[in-house]
Amino acid sequence: MAGADPGTRINELLDRLGREAGPQARETADELMRSVVEFYGEGLARTVRLLRAAPAGADPLAVLTADELVGDLLILHDLHPEDTMTRVGRALDKVRPYLGSHAGDVEVAGLDPGTAEGATLRLRLRGSCDGCPSSTQTVRWTIEEAVARLAPEIAHIEVAGVTEEPAGGQPLLQILPHPPADAPGESSAAEPAPGDPPRWHTLATPALPAHDHATRVADVEGNALLLVRLPGNLYAYRDRCPGCGADLRTAPLDGEFLSCAGCAARFDVRHAGRGEHAHLEPLPLLEEEGAVRVALPELLGAGP
Repeated sequence: MAGADPGTRINELLDRLGREAGPQARETADELMRSVVEFYGEGLARTVRLLRAAPAGADPLAVLTADELVGDLLILHDLHPEDTMTRVGRALDKVRPYLGSHAGDVEVAGLDPGTAEGATLRLRLRGSCDGCPSSTQTVRWTIEEAVARLAPEIAHIEVAGVTEEPAGGQPLLQILPHPPADAPGESSAAEPAPGDPPRWHTLATPALPAHDHATRVADVEGNALLLVRLPGNLYAYRDRCPGCGADLRTAPLDGEFLSCAGCAARFDVRHAGRGEHAHLEPLPLLEEEGAVRVALPELLGAGP
């Protein structure tokens, strides 16, 4: 055998840490090791399940890379068959239908070589978010989430071409990708702090509109979300009229326009919820492989 047994070596290092840094440091290191073992154990278990369930003739590598956790492990160890830019392209393809509702599109402007922290992705938005600050923010969060899931090695994203900032504002959007809040091993127990990224939630099928030109209100962590299904896309908005404060669960849908039952204001569902005098509050939403995920920004719960 070329070297010491890895398990024995790990225990030796943990014992050494306990002697040199104290019992508390040893306990923290033990907890870290348990978390790492559980993470890789889940990855191995998924690998076995995926390969056993794969249809005859399926490409084993394609089966494994389709799973987010296993794919992340392959990326971590430089075993993923797709390079970073290919996966970034797939992430942006997922975002484009959402950006279309904000009268925009996104293209890659470049990928800067990685530093110790990781690579920087430069993107450019075309079009606008119709002048709505909350609409602009949902575009930012949606891009961030899609890239973080398929290209977690990206450390920073710079996006040019967003809606004009007020005088003195920053010319570039700075996004710091983060592990998805619902990724294996991530805890969602802590309350979000001001400035934290939004928390993403998976919506079960019964919570979704059953067919096109239908609406449904879903409750997520005490927040009422209005979901509207139009041909080709699903949209999520805060269930509150920005004009009169009434909820929109009984608002009639006329084609692509939602009319508030309280004040009769009309909002364009397809284009970021814009109205003549006010905007609905759009929420980041991604439809991925049959799953629907929506984000809850910190601004939910505030008054109209």
